[in-house]
Amino acid sequence: MESDTAVRRIKPPGTPRYGAEDGDGACGRNCGDNGYSGDPKRKPEVRLLLLREGLAAALLSGFVLLLWGLVHLSLQQLVIGKPSGEFNAERARRHLEQITGVGPRPVGSQENEVLTVGYLLEQIEDIRARTAAGPHQVTVDVQRPTGSFSIDFLGGFTSFYDRVTNIAVKLEPKRGAQHLMLANCHFDTVANSPGASDDAVSCAVMLEVLHSLANQSTPLHHGVVFLFNGAEENVLQASHGFITQHPWAKQVRAFINLEAAGVGGKEVVFQTGPENPWLVQAYVHAAKHPFASVVGQEVFQSGVIPSDTDFRIYRDFGNIPGIDLAFIENGFIYHTKYDTANRILTDSIQRAGGRYVRDLACATGVAVLGWFVTLLLVLIVALLITLLGRSMFWYTHFYAAICLYGAAATGKMILIHTLAKNLYYGVSFQILGDLYFDVSLLLWCCSLVWLTQRGLCSAYVPMLMVAFPLVTRLLLTTEFKHRGASLKYSGLYLLGLALPYLHFMFLIWVVFEIFTPIMGRSGTEIPPEVVMASLVTLAIVFLSSYFLHFVYLVRSTKWILAALGSLFVVMFLLVSAGLFFPYSGNPNSPRPKRIFLQHTTRTFHNLQGQVESRDSGIWINSFDFTAVQHITPQIPEINDSIRTRCREDRPFCGYPWFLPVKFLSRSEKNWYLPAPEVSPGSPVDFSLMSKEETSWGTVKMTFSVKGPSHMSLYLMPHRGASLSTWSLGDGTPQFDLNGEYFVFYSHGLDAAKWTFWFEIQPPTEPDPAGPEGMISVAISTHYFFGEDRRTAQLEEMLRKFPIWAFPSSWVSTYDMYRY
Repeated sequence: MESDTAVRRIKPPGTPRYGAEDGDGACGRNCGDNGYSGDPKRKPEVRLLLLREGLAAALLSGFVLLLWGLVHLSLQQLVIGKPSGEFNAERARRHLEQITGVGPRPVGSQENEVLTVGYLLEQIEDIRARTAAGPHQVTVDVQRPTGSFSIDFLGGFTSFYDRVTNIAVKLEPKRGAQHLMLANCHFDTVANSPGASDDAVSCAVMLEVLHSLANQSTPLHHGVVFLFNGAEENVLQASHGFITQHPWAKQVRAFINLEAAGVGGKEVVFQTGPENPWLVQAYVHAAKHPFASVVGQEVFQSGVIPSDTDFRIYRDFGNIPGIDLAFIENGFIYHTKYDTANRILTDSIQRAGGRYVRDLACATGVAVLGWFVTLLLVLIVALLITLLGRSMFWYTHFYAAICLYGAAATGKMILIHTLAKNLYYGVSFQILGDLYFDVSLLLWCCSLVWLTQRGLCSAYVPMLMVAFPLVTRLLLTTEFKHRGASLKYSGLYLLGLALPYLHFMFLIWVVFEIFTPIMGRSGTEIPPEVVMASLVTLAIVFLSSYFLHFVYLVRSTKWILAALGSLFVVMFLLVSAGLFFPYSGNPNSPRPKRIFLQHTTRTFHNLQGQVESRDSGIWINSFDFTAVQHITPQIPEINDSIRTRCREDRPFCGYPWFLPVKFLSRSEKNWYLPAPEVSPGSPVDFSLMSKEETSWGTVKMTFSVKGPSHMSLYLMPHRGASLSTWSLGDGTPQFDLNGEYFVFYSHGLDAAKWTFWFEIQPPTEPDPAGPEGMISVAISTHYFFGEDRRTAQLEEMLRKFPIWAFPSSWVSTYDMYRY
């Protein structure tokens, strides 16, 4: 028997692989088959029955496919709910259809401020009247707050709101309640989307929960505030108005936020806190099928997902603990026209030391090096796909990415370890299998320690990947020593890994379910092939961790490598030939290309207030990496000849950005098609009211603005100048990644003029190469609804778009001034 050591020597060229130490080379095939390298005349005490290549491939493939099927089966089971006799999903569906029936509901529109508010108040009043004789009392308050705050979302900006709408409903025992629980939904939408999942379904659910609780014969111990929030899509404005200004907010001790990052499916808890684990425990006890992942929370709060929810406002400005629940499936149609009520299942509504250390280090180095080499190779493939103009081929055909990048990653890792296996000399296959199992265990232990040290709750994942494999291996040690990698051993080994791998594959599903649709709205600067190739490679690396040592136990890997290589070549040729079109207009499974069109008129004033230049056109933004390459064949006038460039001497490049997302889609990858001038019926009235020097050396400038419900203010201090304070938020100006300031403004109905001021420290000396004056100020307007939203040119352009595109359009203006 060989000792339990691992890597001994690297085989010199021309040296027989085994039996070199017996002097007569008689070991031959037997040693190669069973890993025994001692005296050939001595009968081995253990016969290692090494796995055949096809059997190993079949076992592992079947194991992975079985677990993947279980993941999807479990998700389908979790989405199904059964009527409890109290919560009526059919009645909630009727609310959903009524709310979405009015169409898109942007802030300031008649649909949002009048029609939806009127319907909600009518239903709430009906519930109040029907339950007046019971043990509860229902109090309704329509709040229209005004305020401002700064936030570091999307690079950092300031938000100002004026008379946005909240409908707050307090349900409490008739004797009153000292403590309140807050439930939040929002009924407003982005322009052009009916917003069934985001977030009308949550408001429908809340109406039905209010009805159910109000009809209970036993009074509640504490009160509940149901907040129907009318301005969430304007970057969380109405929730800020409630938690900072409403008198009931002081009694709120916890909250539940109902949101959406997808359409339909199973809602998942993806944020909790701060602190107060009792709230999570209450959710676990109350929910029939609790569905949550701390990994999702830490991914979401890391900032890699360009989105946020009212959870952040209640946490940061209210300092109260809460739970964020959201639909995450089918994010492809989130914020599009396809987010309709019929896509949300009624069931979804119902459900709510020594040499060994050196050898281990060497083997760990081989494994880690293999990962980097594999990732590098797959990224090269992704780069080739990008250069060929086939980006996002997986947007509609997800499993094509798994076949292409997964085959490349799996094949490369197997090849690396096959080469490493052939270089080991004087070491049995069994010992190599043991060694690489220990490598995987070590790496998962390192990740467990690192995540634990950083205080991340997702450390439970590597804990599972350490505990289950270790226990499984210890229980199977005798089986492996006496029978080697037999079929029975392999089957028991995979059975022991089933639970952690099942959970891990669920987490992988969550990541892909979130990130795949996000690539359709992440801008033109983030190469989606790099993201998808990296995600697939990381998934393969993690999933293969405890299967790597099978490479050292099989007789050969040539047929596995041949199969993977063939799959990769076929998929690469198919993708290169353009057989996988990224988008789909199939109403059953839409994968739309998102594109924004603004018919805008831009006016630029000089330091004397005179018009320096003026132009009009249709400004086109592509919200994914493919830009207009698929649009140009359909609409020839949208081509690279009208591509714009960023004017660094103008705030935000001189274009009417609705939100501060310039870093997602830079202006050189946007298009500007000349068009007639726009003439909105309610043009902006922007004026400098006063300009005075302060005793501390700054210049205070006060402005007034009157315009439509959505406006954006851009401030660009010139070189050497700086903003010191202003009347917005907490008084500290919040600039973006480019040193410019973005203020987002919206108002409800009947708002007064918006008045604000700022103080600027002038430059010590003027910049001869820069623009004149000390600051450039620009105001843009956005007409999302009503007669001003459309022009004949926009209508004509929209008719040309193919069915697989989702063009979101409106009218805007941009006026810039130098001071």
